[in-house]
Amino acid sequence: MGKDNNNFVPHEIPRPEFPKRAIITGGMPYGNKTLHFGHIGGVFVFADVYARFLRDRIGKDNVIFVSGTDCYGSPIAESYRKLCEAGEFNGTIQDFVRRNHNSQKKTLDDYMISLDVFGASGLDRTSEIHNDVSEKFIRKLYENGHLRRISTKQFYDEKAGCFLNGRQVIGKCPVDGCQSEKGYADECDLGHQYMPENLIDPKSTITGETPVMKDVYNWYFDLPAYKDLLKEYVARIQKQKNVRPLVHKTISEFLADPVIHIKNELLDKYNEVRSQMPEHEFIEEKKKPSFTIAFKELDEMNKACEVLSANGIRFRTGKTLVPFRLTGNIEWGVPAPVLEGEDPLTVWVWPESLWAPISFTMAALERRGEDMEHWRDFWCSRDAQVYQFIGADNIYFYGVAEMGMFMALQGKDGNVSDPPEGQMQLPILCANHHILFLNAKASSSGKIRPPMADELLDYYTPEQLRMHFLGLGLGQRSVSFNPKPLDPTIVPGSAEADQPDPVVKDGFLLSNVFNRIIRTCIYTTQKYYDGMMPVGEVSEQVLADAKKAVLDYERFMYRFEFHQATYVLDSYIRKASKYMAKNLGDADKNEDPALRRETLINVFHMIRTAAVLLHPMAPKGTEMILEYLQFDESFWSWDRIFDSISAFTGGEDHKLKFLEPRVDFFTRHESQFADSAESE
Repeated sequence: MGKDNNNFVPHEIPRPEFPKRAIITGGMPYGNKTLHFGHIGGVFVFADVYARFLRDRIGKDNVIFVSGTDCYGSPIAESYRKLCEAGEFNGTIQDFVRRNHNSQKKTLDDYMISLDVFGASGLDRTSEIHNDVSEKFIRKLYENGHLRRISTKQFYDEKAGCFLNGRQVIGKCPVDGCQSEKGYADECDLGHQYMPENLIDPKSTITGETPVMKDVYNWYFDLPAYKDLLKEYVARIQKQKNVRPLVHKTISEFLADPVIHIKNELLDKYNEVRSQMPEHEFIEEKKKPSFTIAFKELDEMNKACEVLSANGIRFRTGKTLVPFRLTGNIEWGVPAPVLEGEDPLTVWVWPESLWAPISFTMAALERRGEDMEHWRDFWCSRDAQVYQFIGADNIYFYGVAEMGMFMALQGKDGNVSDPPEGQMQLPILCANHHILFLNAKASSSGKIRPPMADELLDYYTPEQLRMHFLGLGLGQRSVSFNPKPLDPTIVPGSAEADQPDPVVKDGFLLSNVFNRIIRTCIYTTQKYYDGMMPVGEVSEQVLADAKKAVLDYERFMYRFEFHQATYVLDSYIRKASKYMAKNLGDADKNEDPALRRETLINVFHMIRTAAVLLHPMAPKGTEMILEYLQFDESFWSWDRIFDSISAFTGGEDHKLKFLEPRVDFFTRHESQFADSAESE
């Protein structure tokens, strides 16, 4: 084993490469609600940890972390209408959105989500920038020949005398195998897209009547034209270690040929109209309740759907690429550019939310005092990377529709494998599986209501919740969030009531183990060294262990394996605790000042290593450590990740800030101190 730590690698694995600049996005919560636990525990904590990690890893000036309130769309307009109708809100729709935006921002701040910009697509300066970006984005797609003006049918409520927006119609999703409880005009609440006329059993939410269909014209992005390029894209990301299988598997589902599924009992009726439909392949699926007919082109499938509907034959369509709608006639929306003299339209909410992070990047640069056009350095440069953190339900929009549009901006044919400098680079998606609540899928629009994010702070500290969410392993599978205080099935005095709260248990590593290490070391310096931290040569084994922890952690962070990164920290910190307890105990027992000094030198190196690795996850506690160690911000830089503390002090002993008795770096929530039986 060599003495030069920088040459010692416990396991020869090439270190991952990180970009020179990075954008982190955290999705966009709708402006009709406050944030629930899934927003925080399923997306924002992970995005924030990665943004903080990259600031330490590549420099904070090279990282921009953005998100914002999704102000537009039919869910917001419908929520506003209902509240006003019920007399529960008095104000404009902008007032309604602003109230929710301010609430969302406060919650994010309370969870220490370190956004450079939390904008709002329909409010203030970010709205002005976003309107301009939307205009240019759509015009560029049009100029590149990727838009189609399509006549479609829109639901019209004859009793109410108005067209219905997407959320004012509800029925059953027509996509085969979909388990959605709610199908809206042209998408269900699980993100499946379909033509409005295919919605099963539609009803108006305004009158409860069955609406009729009327022709409307809108602009659509020709997404089916990008099928081959998307397949090439999927083939590429399948090989990337920092793209989860959930992403490429879900995208692949939408790249299948257009098919229609019909129940077997309708076979005779199908045979009666078969000749009226475009050419297709009949596929008999044994042991299934339906048969399948497959088409080469989407238009052919749509014509077949018209024939089936006209003859009263019920069917479901399979997942496939359909034109991606860009515009609509809802009044509350981003103004759409007039491209061919059509009546003014607004932009449909989903497309503009996909390029909103570009708008927010520009806003962040403006706040920094930089030229907004430098957004291209982050989105169009080969040495930069965009990382988008999303939930599983939104992979279609970010992984299919967004990627297709970004390819279209690259030119007539796009370039997936190697986009040239100056053209849109394709983001990396980090999609989590569902975070369940008490073993069931919770939704603010479903039967099981999720707890609000700010409600959890009545029971836990932000850092306890952050560590718990990171350790759930949502990158691998759907996992249940089971906060003991909110579990109505736990009966006081029962065996379950005596079990530790799983949320609190994950925080013990910090509030018990790491907290004790730091306090013990600082108090020891105050007792024996007048508050001076002894500085000297760190033992070879301690350096080797630290480097292994750093390299393992770095590899897991690159792959978004956050739960594995927490395991690295757990093992490393507990090992440090055992080392400290034994050696300081021996030093006191044997009155051995040399052993005491050697132990403190080694343990302070362990504290430094653990603090840097924990910094993205538990920023409040680790920054308090820095305050007491009295070093500058370069302490966090990965440019110095393998340096010992002597490199910061010039080899001299170092004065620490005085630590008063019973001061904690990591603490439990005040409500938890009543519990007496907690253990590590």
